[in-house]
Amino acid sequence: MSGVKPNELPDEAELAGMSRDELVKLGTSMDGVELVHYEERWPVKGTRAERRAERLVALWFAIAALAGIAFLVAFIWWPWKYQAPHGTDHILYSLYTPVIGLTLGLSILALGVGALLYTKKFIPEELAVQQRHDGGSSEVDKATVIAELADAGQRSTIGRRSLIKRTAGLGAGVFGLGVLAVPLGGLIKNPWADSDSKDSLWHTGWKAENGEKVYLRNYTGDPHEVQLVRPEDLEAGGYMTVFPFRESEREDEHALIVATKRADNPVLLLRFRPGQKIVKRAGQEDFNYGDLYAYSKICTHLGCPASLYEQQTGLLLCPCHQSQFDVFHYGKPRFGPATRALPQLPITVDEDGYLIARSDFIEAVGPAFWERKS
Repeated sequence: MSGVKPNELPDEAELAGMSRDELVKLGTSMDGVELVHYEERWPVKGTRAERRAERLVALWFAIAALAGIAFLVAFIWWPWKYQAPHGTDHILYSLYTPVIGLTLGLSILALGVGALLYTKKFIPEELAVQQRHDGGSSEVDKATVIAELADAGQRSTIGRRSLIKRTAGLGAGVFGLGVLAVPLGGLIKNPWADSDSKDSLWHTGWKAENGEKVYLRNYTGDPHEVQLVRPEDLEAGGYMTVFPFRESEREDEHALIVATKRADNPVLLLRFRPGQKIVKRAGQEDFNYGDLYAYSKICTHLGCPASLYEQQTGLLLCPCHQSQFDVFHYGKPRFGPATRALPQLPITVDEDGYLIARSDFIEAVGPAFWERKS
């Protein structure tokens, strides 16, 4: 209160009878504020130039709203499931990420441009100098600050610009829905819906259907090449990434590619050295085949691929957030934010000596969700 002496302050009765302009003047004086320069953007109200400026700002907010709506529509209904390169819908699938990125980015950009234009074209040009002071807020301080805020709102002319208010509210509202849709979109799925299907949250591509064998396939990078795995293909201390394969998929290019693209399919097949001490998980003592063990590569923290293996210590590192899993101790987490062991795939060999999955994982793969039991 450097600009007004205590004995010059109004009492409560006088304060109640003061106009907003008087309260603003009193407040600036109390705060030691000196208004050096003040200029209205539009001294003459209602000119054509002013209306053009208002429409320009409203246009940007309207663009933000339209782009936000386009983002929501694309995020929810655009074809996002994997399509093979030569499929009829591959072009639409490949455009999914660019489209949602472009529409969300345009919505953010348009909101920012609209806000900047409004500030430049309608907020009065003002230069003030204020001295710093200590002390709490008295009733006078509170009343004058409220008056100053209300005065700033009036001088910004936002109160009488309904077109800008409506478009700004629409743009910001739709953008807010888009922001909420991103984290919530992946959660709106009932884990119990069609829970017996391999496409449910409880199962993976390793789930057998109609009694057909599910082989361990070493993916070589060629989607047409099917390389099945025998125990002797892996040396002691070695490992490889394998994916599920069914004989019914051998000539189906789409199915072969989908099997390697599905997020919960990658499995790390390891062969431990002879004599290595292994601690098995209760109820999963027979999931291995000799010294061959198969663990999901999907980190139980946030779903990154845990594939940096240190064969001497048996630690499997997830590079995203540094979680470490001890594969010598049933994939138990040793360090980092992950709190659950890596699911183990039960494996064996068939009559031809190829490694196959005895069943699907007996627990959900990947990050925990709200109904996971393990």
